Amino acid sequence: MPDTDSGATTGLDSINQQLAEHYSALSPQLKRAASYVLEHPMEMAFQSIRKTAQAASVTPSTLVRLAKRLGFESYEPFREVFQSAVQSAPVELSGRASKLKHQHRNPEAALFVEVGDAAFDNIGKLFTADNQTRVKEAAERMLKARRIAVVGFRDTFACAYHFAYVGRIAMPEVTLIRGQEGGLLTELAPFNEQDVVVAFGFEPYCAETVKALEITRANGVQAIVITDTLRSPLVPGASVTFTVANATPHFFPSLLAAITLSEAILAECVAFGPDQLVENVASFESRMRQLGAYVEIV
Repeated sequence: MPDTDSGATTGLDSINQQLAEHYSALSPQLKRAASYVLEHPMEMAFQSIRKTAQAASVTPSTLVRLAKRLGFESYEPFREVFQSAVQSAPVELSGRASKLKHQHRNPEAALFVEVGDAAFDNIGKLFTADNQTRVKEAAERMLKARRIAVVGFRDTFACAYHFAYVGRIAMPEVTLIRGQEGGLLTELAPFNEQDVVVAFGFEPYCAETVKALEITRANGVQAIVITDTLRSPLVPGASVTFTVANATPHFFPSLLAAITLSEAILAECVAFGPDQLVENVASFESRMRQLGAYVEIV
């Protein structure tokens, strides 16, 4: 991450992207500081440099060095970026969610309630003003693309399948990449700079997903990445990056926020895309009914 002579980066998104892009090249101490910065924007905004350094297990001078690596003259203007970013309140589903969360709490059903609490929290963190802007940008890139590849393996295959199935109803150019029997390279070879790849991946990150992004990046394909942290190996080179919360008492990461985000992106595409997308949806439904794909309730 070279020093810059053109002045400090003023946007939090840009700071996060720089840190994510160059994370692997940082020294161990700067990595530790960068990890804290990426994952604790609220604390960065309001803690003193000494308290932040203590929480990140680094020295205050390490935080100053990190700020200067990003082009800031000192730590204070670096921290001000975080303060500005958190001043605008996020769009949260707090009202009804809070009411539902605290109804009928049964001590004997603690785990059930825990799962529910985690689900509400994950969704609440998704609906922020920043993510709303990213959803719009992702939709714009998809609408301009010639073709859209969707990638997700193992636990996130469910996300990729849902995105591709629903997306293809409105946009026939959406393709689910399966990578079966060593066919990953063959499936991705036709995609180039006119196209977009949507990739899902949470820790532990699948080698196939990382490989798919390497292949598409080499071909100039724009990447929309949905992952769990900006330190994810899926982030470098991405055009749009979403980090979604996936906490749960369950033994595997929750996919709820990723699925919800998928629906938000696809809804944005249909809402702001050409009328043909709506016609495609109507045509699909009509065709399915003619084929007897649905059971009618009488």
